[in-house]
Amino acid sequence: MLKWYQETENQHDIFVASRIRLVRNLEHYPFPVKLSGEDSAELLSKLEEGLKGIGSACGKNIDTKPLSSMDAEEKNALRERRVINGAGAEKKGAAGLLLSEDEMVSITLAGEDHVRLQCMAGQAELSKLWEEANRLDDYINERFDYAFHEKYGYLTAYPTNVGTGLKAAITLHLPMLSSGKRFGKLINEISRFGVAVRGVYGDGNENYGALYEISNQKTLGVTEEEIISLVKQMADRLASSERKMKAVTLKSHKLDMEDEIFKSYGVLRYAKKLSLKEAMTYLSQVRLGETEGLLQFKKPVNIYRLMVEMQPANLKLLSPEEEKNDLKQARADYVRNMLPELV
Repeated sequence: MLKWYQETENQHDIFVASRIRLVRNLEHYPFPVKLSGEDSAELLSKLEEGLKGIGSACGKNIDTKPLSSMDAEEKNALRERRVINGAGAEKKGAAGLLLSEDEMVSITLAGEDHVRLQCMAGQAELSKLWEEANRLDDYINERFDYAFHEKYGYLTAYPTNVGTGLKAAITLHLPMLSSGKRFGKLINEISRFGVAVRGVYGDGNENYGALYEISNQKTLGVTEEEIISLVKQMADRLASSERKMKAVTLKSHKLDMEDEIFKSYGVLRYAKKLSLKEAMTYLSQVRLGETEGLLQFKKPVNIYRLMVEMQPANLKLLSPEEEKNDLKQARADYVRNMLPELV
């Protein structure tokens, strides 16, 4: 079965992915950081046993993964695919993962919180994902009592998650907007509405691939519907600005734009070595060219898939043994094999 980010149908020019994440903790248990190794293992065992049939709540096959016994490379690959977060990848001791075959549903057990439930999909599908996450949340709550306060809502390991425990997020591809001088100012303006915008891939303040995630900052004093509405509204605002800048550039500098896009495609098709930054930058340009109809491939391809699978840990898992020690060569070979020829 294909993973959700490998699908080539129903791709969107700007909206790349959407995500709903809920964090929950059980009554009568301390937060994971306060649990002893023995108690943590007991909690994990109870959760795994009690949630064996959770796939019935979403119509998916969900497998139990031994997160605590995975090697660092495998956990980092899951983090790069956004199945788990950084804390989940670094967690020592007992921890588990329930994961659907298409990786649209992932539930981390005994991580930062007792339960971290996440639903992901392509495009902007927050409302649909919330419905699915809510069904899964009800399934868990029918079997385990949550730590809940009448005034503060769901109690979480980090105060920033108290209340709904909900994070709604949309990943956008903003190659034109992010290269403009006003991008920083625009992000600051949007942040005043209670959302955060951050680069998905990159080192420090540098972004690779022009992928940005917009998500809510507040979880307390707002409803789930209000959070989702806000994130969608702000994502639509950024998408509208991106479209306007594309239209202006296509009208006044189309040849320059095509030149950059075709150069990027040429490098990806013929390079023998590619750094992560180079490959992400060129793939971003190629994705822009494809969505604007400036490039046409002989067969369908999901450029975001390439961006995900050429990240270091995933690339190591996909590459032949002889290329694992030279990721630049492995990355160039992977992209060259996956990127279709032009019509």
